[in-house]
Amino acid sequence: MELIVEGHGLFVGKHQGRLRVTRDKTTLDEAPLIHLQQVLLVGSGIGISSDAVKACSEEGIPIHFLESTGPAIATLYAAGLTGTVATRRAQLLAYTDERGLTLARTFVEGKLLNQSNLLRYMAKYRKDAHPELYKVLEEAAREVQDSLAVLPLIKGSSVADQRELLMGVEGNAASAYWGALAQVVPAHLAWPGRLTRGATDPLNSALNYGYGVLYAQVERALVLAGLDPYAGFLHADRPGKPSLVLDLIEEFRQTVVDRTVIGLVNRDMAIDLDEEGRLTEKVRKRLAEKVLERLAATELYEGKRHALRHILQCQARHMATYLRGEGEQYTPFVAGW
Repeated sequence: MELIVEGHGLFVGKHQGRLRVTRDKTTLDEAPLIHLQQVLLVGSGIGISSDAVKACSEEGIPIHFLESTGPAIATLYAAGLTGTVATRRAQLLAYTDERGLTLARTFVEGKLLNQSNLLRYMAKYRKDAHPELYKVLEEAAREVQDSLAVLPLIKGSSVADQRELLMGVEGNAASAYWGALAQVVPAHLAWPGRLTRGATDPLNSALNYGYGVLYAQVERALVLAGLDPYAGFLHADRPGKPSLVLDLIEEFRQTVVDRTVIGLVNRDMAIDLDEEGRLTEKVRKRLAEKVLERLAATELYEGKRHALRHILQCQARHMATYLRGEGEQYTPFVAGW
């Protein structure tokens, strides 16, 4: 289970083997440590005791701090989780050789395949009822998949030499993907198209918040696999930029967040904004719950059905073994449709 804490004036403390959320000494929520997988503290004005932090550290429970708009601020882990020297040395060295380029190419491959598959997933339910929309989605799915043909041609001795080409392929596919999804979104949302940071419309705000929740899960998977979340391959290095998180999240955005959020708005979930143009607390909490529920759903992976949360962790571990030279070629996770 996850403990999601959001609201100015809340306090998280430890009480007899559980975390307790209070406001003015009134208990609002409790979660047994034995069943707890993670804690999400969303927004400002929330306090947490050192006893609660210590208990979570001892039980291997990460504490994620998120902005109310979605982006992660920080995560607390047990100190020993970052003591994976062999893996991190291999990760840093891979940036300068073909392993880094291979991984970057694979992240783009996974993203494009999942974009294409999500479009086909949405198309199949509209084939009879909305044949014109079905054709639009199928055509966009083919256009995205056609972009894959370019990837094997992008070769070199390091990812730094070819990053711009990879980003160009990704950008062209994204244009087709989001253009088609715009046809699925309810008209009353007046969606302006995909916007990232600074978006003020309801749908982009919901997508950005969902990515923030997923971001925390990706970072956790990388840390548990012994990898440095800030040393990526596809995304360029920049101070404070978690490049490897942004790399691996590309395989999971469509399956976990895009499918969830677009499904919710098509089932008439109201994406309400407050007077400052931000998602309301009620909407943020429901989005976080739905994204985490989606991570508990299963997909076919390596011949069996596994929870997406488990698949994410396995992908991080496969990346680590590939970088250390102990495993086979890293392959992307691709969801079915």
